[in-house]
Amino acid sequence: MSDLAKTPETSAETPGTPAETPGTSRVSIEKTTEPSAAPVPAVDPRLLVREEGLKGYWSEFTRKVRGGELGSLPVFVGLIVIAIVFQLQNSNFLSASSVANVAVYSSGLGIMAVGIVFVLLLGEIDLSVGSVAGVGAAVWAVLNVNHGWNDWPAVLVAVLSGTALGALHGFFFAKIGVPAFVVTLAGFLGWSGLQEWMMGGEGSINTPSGSIVENLTNYFFEDKAAGYGLALVAVLAYAASLLVDSRRRRTAGLPARPTSEIALRTGVVAILCFAVAYVLNEPSGARGLPLALVLFLAVLVVADFVARRTAFGRQVFAVGGNPEAARRAGISVDRIRITVFALSGMLGAFGGLFIASLSGGATKSVGGGNTLMLVIAAAVIGGTSLFGGRGKVWSALLGMIVIQSIQQGLNMIGMANAIQYMITGAVLLAAVVIDSVSRRTQKTAGRA
Repeated sequence: MSDLAKTPETSAETPGTPAETPGTSRVSIEKTTEPSAAPVPAVDPRLLVREEGLKGYWSEFTRKVRGGELGSLPVFVGLIVIAIVFQLQNSNFLSASSVANVAVYSSGLGIMAVGIVFVLLLGEIDLSVGSVAGVGAAVWAVLNVNHGWNDWPAVLVAVLSGTALGALHGFFFAKIGVPAFVVTLAGFLGWSGLQEWMMGGEGSINTPSGSIVENLTNYFFEDKAAGYGLALVAVLAYAASLLVDSRRRRTAGLPARPTSEIALRTGVVAILCFAVAYVLNEPSGARGLPLALVLFLAVLVVADFVARRTAFGRQVFAVGGNPEAARRAGISVDRIRITVFALSGMLGAFGGLFIASLSGGATKSVGGGNTLMLVIAAAVIGGTSLFGGRGKVWSALLGMIVIQSIQQGLNMIGMANAIQYMITGAVLLAAVVIDSVSRRTQKTAGRA
């Protein structure tokens, strides 16, 4: 009877409390019901690098180099070597007139190279850009000189003609399935014939004095305020872009550059910009800031914004990296390809007007010779990969400066054209070798 009286007391438990099992203490049960500790958030390695200061950045730099992520390092090293070698051979290599020549001669071909950068990002090639440049120059000359059109409409139609030819290449490539190499090679031959047919028996049409095309490479802002003002605008714009990007990343909870790094980067850019402005404004040898350089930089800024800050630019990288994956992600691969080739044709025709300005008029040889090779070489030497999906718009500027600096230096020491071609070819081969080795190293390091 006493046992029955005790049973309700011992079996009475608080509702919701689990019954104890043999060999299990109440202490262990209570421990298992305690809430687990909050997970430790993962820390972005870039945050650790920035917290370590200069040592951290140096460690990150060496890690990237060992992993094959060279970026623009080979180009900057090459430019330093070129400057030292030719300056020792000729003390006028870094003079104001020499720098101005490099800037002017780089502009037209550099603008064409910007279009090639976009094509290379797709993993394709455009062999027709030189012929398209010749057609653009011929269209402008025939309309402006032979038919008396106003400057601006003639220039606009010339640029639009290049856009149409590029879009035609893209259509055959994207919609019909003809390889881009074959399509643009056919364009190279066909548009060369069209250019010669448009020029007729004259063979050349001189640029009218004071026309827009003549001023493209012959107009200089002689006021020193122009050069220094452009340098100041460039520095402020660069600093503002870094600050805005840092603020956006902090708002999104992502790692951002500290203020000290932004100040350091801005300082380096300021030194470069104002050094160039100072050289161009030297009273001896230079005429001031070239209009050609201003237009080239404007094209670079707009193209860089399109490539890095717009949906179209991200889609170009996606298609170049993996077309099938881009298609499955909902990207219209055909539209991207046609648009990119149209962009290449547009910039090719625009660059052709610069070449016509330098040569004093539109001729049958505009866009011929080594124009195509120099444009493609500039994009590749500057760091754009031939395998698609990797590169920057600014590589057109860096690569063209390398090429024009080599040609300028060789001309100043009286080297033959044959030697110039061989050296330029060797530099191009070196750039492709570096790109191939870099990709292989990245695959080995698991970063491809």
